[in-house]
Amino acid sequence: MDQQQFQTLMKPVMEMIAGRPVDQVLADELNKIFSPESETFKAIEAACIAAIDAGWMCAHGEDGRRFGRVIEPAPETHDLSVDVVQLRDIVGPHHSHPTGEICMTMPVTSGAQFDGAGAGWCVNEPGSAHSPTVTGGEALVLYLLPEGKIEFTR
Repeated sequence: MDQQQFQTLMKPVMEMIAGRPVDQVLADELNKIFSPESETFKAIEAACIAAIDAGWMCAHGEDGRRFGRVIEPAPETHDLSVDVVQLRDIVGPHHSHPTGEICMTMPVTSGAQFDGAGAGWCVNEPGSAHSPTVTGGEALVLYLLPEGKIEFTR
């Protein structure tokens, strides 16, 4: 799978998110429509693992904290960017979400959690901030950013 095929795989998720408020209602609907048991969730998870193995996803960083943007915001992505991080038992760098953040958590280690939650979707509303935290082992976190906006605290 290449980046264009991955973008095609993400299309139904991006279409569902397009133009909607980035809030708990969106998280609830993502968890219902694209639950960890759904074919779409499983396909995205398998594609992330394959892309990491191929070396084009999570190509930056070091063992325990690898990351990378795989889709830039554009009209065909409904102005959403997609980044994927591979994290293991870590508190990541503090940052804020000017336009919000939609996260898909994929535990690699059984029981691993991202910001206290297991497999599934969570949303950080516009203006929120956090230090992304993975506990209990390793997890992949795919996150979509409206307009690709993220601000790291210096």
